[in-house]
Amino acid sequence: MPRRLERGTRLVIATHNPGKLAEIAALLAPHGLEAISAGALGLAEPEETAPDFAGNARIKALAAAHGAGLPALADDSGFCVAALGGAPGVFSARWAGPGKDFAPAMARVNAELGAGADRRAWFTAALCLAWPGGETATFLGRVEGSAVWPPRGTRGFGYDPIFQPTGATETFGEMASEAKEAISHRARAFAQLRAACLP
Repeated sequence: MPRRLERGTRLVIATHNPGKLAEIAALLAPHGLEAISAGALGLAEPEETAPDFAGNARIKALAAAHGAGLPALADDSGFCVAALGGAPGVFSARWAGPGKDFAPAMARVNAELGAGADRRAWFTAALCLAWPGGETATFLGRVEGSAVWPPRGTRGFGYDPIFQPTGATETFGEMASEAKEAISHRARAFAQLRAACLP
């Protein structure tokens, strides 16, 4: 059984991505935890060398927990397209280049898909909670949908404007944040984390 956090605990959010930080902070807000980002603490971003989301989340969470001496929560998530063999997948951020510009990354997805009829896509999120002593707990969430073109909407971040969840008429880039958070991959992973570890 994973360890539970207590109200008032300082929790490091192991991300330098402001969009991701805002989403995670909003999810944590009702639980009485003091969230601080790895970037605000001046912690370096570790190299993500694992072949899967869970492994990369664990690398980031452990690095932040050891660096700060506090419990840390890391997210590794990505956009996966069936016809591209699951790419960009764990390389989702790297497709956006060092400047994290997702417009060319989205264009690359569309170009590589070409006129193919199979537009099935999904977002996966792995959340890993780590303690300075090395203990970890990992939770996975996934949301199915399709890759659309052209991009629609300016909300969200990353590949949100080209992802339309199954059963929805809007892309993640068009949805209000409350609507996205109700069904997102991160929210689904977070529901498991909340049940197991949060006060």
